[in-house]
Amino acid sequence: MEFQLKVWRQKGPKEKGFFQNIPIRDISADMSFLEMLDLVNEILILNKKEPIAFDHDCREGICGACGFMINGSAHGPNPAITICQLYMREFKNGSEIWIEPFRAKAFPIIKDLIVDRSAFDRIQQGGGFISVNTGSAPPANTFPIPKTKADQAFASALCIGCGACVASCPNSSASLFTSARISHFSKLPQGQAEKESRVLSMVKQMDKESFGSCSHTGACSVSCPKEISLKTIAEMHSEWRKAVFKKQQ
Repeated sequence: MEFQLKVWRQKGPKEKGFFQNIPIRDISADMSFLEMLDLVNEILILNKKEPIAFDHDCREGICGACGFMINGSAHGPNPAITICQLYMREFKNGSEIWIEPFRAKAFPIIKDLIVDRSAFDRIQQGGGFISVNTGSAPPANTFPIPKTKADQAFASALCIGCGACVASCPNSSASLFTSARISHFSKLPQGQAEKESRVLSMVKQMDKESFGSCSHTGACSVSCPKEISLKTIAEMHSEWRKAVFKKQQ
């Protein structure tokens, strides 16, 4: 297979970026998208040219590192996958493929396709801690959790913090990420002690990081590789209002 790659190149956060045309051929249909970029970089290096900078780590759809836009879609055309799980057979032979970083004020570009997503870390840190007694593991029935609650908490915990939700939202909102983190703990007994303070501090930090407000388009959930539900955003808003009301009493 062969393709015409249109890759965003930018040397640094203050440099002017541009799309570079890179033709590539002899691509196996069974290559992952990242393996294809690896091959492109090998060719660029052999020709004494600057390789494409992009994030990656586990290459198993777990870490959330390999996030960028492909033909205008976060993680590419297929739903519920990360870029490392996308294969070149999904593209038409001879087609153009536009590759660019996630665009958001809160995600400044570091180089080429790499953006700074440390704002997510600060939101997570804003949630503080949970109360868990140290020592040996408690008996399994010490904290009985209904299966429905456990399933909901696990569904929220699946969030890998890739940033696709932010990149897909017209307002660059981090509501889906933040609500998933809040929902994960609020449904478990261990997260109840700091429930009110957690939602207040995390929402406050989210606003501080210059993320936009929720656009209510649902684009975030559609682009999420772990299919985090929009219900988590509604739950976050509800918990935030309750926490504000309780604090004012």
